[in-house]
Amino acid sequence: MDVKLPKVGDAADSGTVATLLVKVGDVLTADQTILELEQEKAVAPIRTPVAGTVAAIHVKEGDKISVGARLITVDSGDAPAAAPAAAAPRASTTAARPATRPALASVEDEEVEDLPAPDEGADAGPEPAASPYVRKVARELGIRLSRVTGSGSGGRVLITDLARYVARLEKGVARAGRHADEPRGLVFAPVSQDFSVFGPVTSQPLTALRKVIASRMVENAVSLPHVTQFDEADLSRIEALRAQHRAAYEAAGVRLTPTPFILKALVSALQKHPIFNASLNEVAETLVLKHHYHLGIAVDTEAGLLVPVLRDADRKSLKQIAEELAAIAAKARDRKLGPDDMKGGTFTVSNQGAIGGGHFTPIINKPEVAILGLGRTTLKPVVTAEGRIEARPMLPLTVSYDHRVIDGGTAARFTVDLVKALQEFPEDAVRL
Repeated sequence: MDVKLPKVGDAADSGTVATLLVKVGDVLTADQTILELEQEKAVAPIRTPVAGTVAAIHVKEGDKISVGARLITVDSGDAPAAAPAAAAPRASTTAARPATRPALASVEDEEVEDLPAPDEGADAGPEPAASPYVRKVARELGIRLSRVTGSGSGGRVLITDLARYVARLEKGVARAGRHADEPRGLVFAPVSQDFSVFGPVTSQPLTALRKVIASRMVENAVSLPHVTQFDEADLSRIEALRAQHRAAYEAAGVRLTPTPFILKALVSALQKHPIFNASLNEVAETLVLKHHYHLGIAVDTEAGLLVPVLRDADRKSLKQIAEELAAIAAKARDRKLGPDDMKGGTFTVSNQGAIGGGHFTPIINKPEVAILGLGRTTLKPVVTAEGRIEARPMLPLTVSYDHRVIDGGTAARFTVDLVKALQEFPEDAVRL
């Protein structure tokens, strides 16, 4: 039988073969992992539902595949296995087709030329009807569906309508060097330069993960008006509480770092300023205030930046947060995060304290409206309320926020309350 790619996660319907773990002739057991599939920033193990011998392999590392694509043929011994040579041509066609744009390459030039010009005022109207898949593709391509003319029943936008629109934009780029139909944004053609004329160089291909990170960072940096608030927090009380309760936590098998304290203090500040735990619905022009606190934790890995989500931080104790932080960080570094592990965040924290450095300006993780950046805590001379100069552990922190939603005064008040929550951390929240 053929083992095909199942649906992995709620919204994942495609990916790239990151690692192929079997070869022809291998004997498999049911539920054995046969390959690892890279989906955006996650790597998911794909398992065989049946036992048997690998008779043919229809994909290779680097192939882009979608749900339903044939992966391998397994001979269970009940019937002759499919011949590898006969299966390969059909599999290569499936594997080579980009999953996010399955129909975009099918638009002919004459169809593109006949398209009417998009209505420049279409953005003001409601979005037309479209399937969730069409909306997903349009969102990933940065296209407003209100600008696409639908050919389906009642003006419904089909994937072929989206394909024609994209093809027309591509022809506009070829003619004019930019998207003439998208005057609100800037589109720059990629430039290829031979740097070897200046000296020795080494070229490395970008990984699929790095391409995703690059695309997201450009989109977030360009589409959001970033403003950054800088401040410092005195962690003397938190360090004293850590010293007082460290032994009890270690006896419980938990390493007590400053980060769980910071996340607990952050939640209290978010509860006081709910606009920082919100998202802007650009289509409906509404502000969505969230009553759950799922904190994205940026993790530095060898493969690149990953942001797993710590869910319901407001409902977890300091010990639970510390345990979960260690677990998700380990999963991120081992590339064992699933697609759903990095979805649904309401606010992100980027902590560079373990590496070093001071203030920096983090980029907001859209569709969130703010992000907290943490530097390395260092001893600094501080003038106390009594007029004495003392060495205090000072934490540099920065809050980048979306100025469409949050004003400077609101950001300043949030930062002041966050600093206060850190400096007046309650002991009851630490005690086991």
